[in-house]
Amino acid sequence: MIFNPFALIFFLFFLILLLFLFAFIHIGLITVAFEKLGLSPFQIWAYLFLSLLGSSINIPLRKVRTMTFQPPGEIVFFGIRYRIPPRMEERTTVIAVNVGGCLIPVLLSLYLTVKLGMLGTVFLGTIVVALVVYFLARPVPGLGIAIPIFIPPILAALVGLILSPEHSAALAYAAGSLGTLLGADIFHLRDIPRLGAPVASIGGAGTFDGIFLTGIIAVLIA
Repeated sequence: MIFNPFALIFFLFFLILLLFLFAFIHIGLITVAFEKLGLSPFQIWAYLFLSLLGSSINIPLRKVRTMTFQPPGEIVFFGIRYRIPPRMEERTTVIAVNVGGCLIPVLLSLYLTVKLGMLGTVFLGTIVVALVVYFLARPVPGLGIAIPIFIPPILAALVGLILSPEHSAALAYAAGSLGTLLGADIFHLRDIPRLGAPVASIGGAGTFDGIFLTGIIAVLIA
């Protein structure tokens, strides 16, 4: 399943941002910050590009039945107006996993966790971020779960600096990415039946914005 989680203008904006980041990395403006993740400048740019590209790819997992409220309406037939009463319609929602907003961040987070041997710290940081994001996330009918895009990366950076100053960048990324996924999507799975969206993508839609920016802003701040 392929669809963009946000409008084309935002996709182009992030793509242009990546081109600028690619130039900045090669002239050393943010290389020091990302080197804390143990990635080369090319790997960093490739990861960001694949995340953006993968944001349009969703892997279906299962289908659930949802009930959607249809407001009253009117139809005109031979000049006569007929009122349609409000009703509940049964629809199907596909639960899917977004490649750029879920799979890639999770794999990189697990890699950093194992490489740096900070399983306990990442677990604690992830729980903190997940709980805060859970209370901030809001179900949006017809769309999915949306979150404020700047709060998760700032919170993740603070968690990284407080819990592990030596590996603050890696912890900020892992805790921010995993915490946002848990708090925004996994913990809100029970809200999916009343959203009425054709597709509920884990790591997609508004969540992707939060995770994608978490990967950039949290590391830079930390």
